Amino acid sequence: MNIDTIVNQDYHGKSLTELVNAPLSALRDVTDTQTSAFAAAGVHTIADLANMRAVNYAMAIKALSSCECASSKEQAEEGLLDDAVEMTFPASDPVSVQSSITRIEVAPDRVDASRDHQHAQAIEAHSEEMLRTAEIDTRYLQKQEGGNR
Repeated sequence: MNIDTIVNQDYHGKSLTELVNAPLSALRDVTDTQTSAFAAAGVHTIADLANMRAVNYAMAIKALSSCECASSKEQAEEGLLDDAVEMTFPASDPVSVQSSITRIEVAPDRVDASRDHQHAQAIEAHSEEMLRTAEIDTRYLQKQEGGNR
């Protein structure tokens, strides 16, 4: 990050050590009214602002809010929605469950290869080739021909 983008012109090129002890007016977008209000609270430098517990708490809450799963309101709304779906389509009602199922199909990418007649020959040829290669690779080990056994 280019620090010069967040400080006023008078503080461009200053080291971080110099900036931490600089007045709040060194920060871009801090107005004189805000500087006066912070001064009344005993905050005069950038370090003073960074050390304020309230500022640290606010930053922590903001940072952690993006990690939060769902607010209590959102959880309640989700629960109400789940209850409404259950009331409309009760899972415990065997008649509605049985009447809604007409047939069960296997997805095309889950077809059992042993019953897939379109590709069965190619799969079988590949399997035989793999077995033949495995036999050749292990045969010399079993016959003591340069192998470890």
